[in-house]
Amino acid sequence: MSMPSGTPGQRPDGEVGAETEADARERERRTQAQQARPRMNVQQIHSWVDLEIEQALRRGEFDNLPGAGKPIKNLEQNDPDWWVKGLIEREKLDLSSALPTVMALRQERRGFPESLAGISDEVAVRERLEDYNQRVLEDRRKPVVGPNPPAVAGRVDVDEMVAQWRQLRIDRERRVSAGPATVQASEPSVEQGRTGWSVSRTAAAVAVVLIVLVVLLWVVL
Repeated sequence: MSMPSGTPGQRPDGEVGAETEADARERERRTQAQQARPRMNVQQIHSWVDLEIEQALRRGEFDNLPGAGKPIKNLEQNDPDWWVKGLIEREKLDLSSALPTVMALRQERRGFPESLAGISDEVAVRERLEDYNQRVLEDRRKPVVGPNPPAVAGRVDVDEMVAQWRQLRIDRERRVSAGPATVQASEPSVEQGRTGWSVSRTAAAVAVVLIVLVVLLWVVL
């Protein structure tokens, strides 16, 4: 097997090590750039941090912070995720979209039928329930990863859930319609209280008049 003609570092087409020379120039450029870049030692880093903190204090960026001057809460807890949980609660973050699909489906199923109470059309309720069952089936068709059986979400009986939705709507309408009646029923009791107060005042006035008459008769006699 014959070797390609030419001297070492020379290509058959006559180009002498063009790519190798370009790589060497790039390495040399990078080396020079790293050597020219000033490096900070530990003392310089600490001084820079202290300077940034001092300037922030002068700008008032640390004034009136929440919890200033108060001890940090939940330090005695053994939960390593206490800060993350506190951040979620404090910022009212909605992490439902971050849940795995099966966990989100289970959470959605636990909300039935209360989450359907705001829907007034039975057809729309059935469509939503059927869409939920379809998404459950799609999640079950995903490939299984690992030796353990995958977690699954349960489907719902559409007719049974619609019946619960109807009953929930009926109970809500009853409570709404019973509201004014309750107010009207309470009004006579207020009027009765006013009448009783008037009668008590009249009786007291009569008693005072009788006492005055008795005293006058006793003085005259």
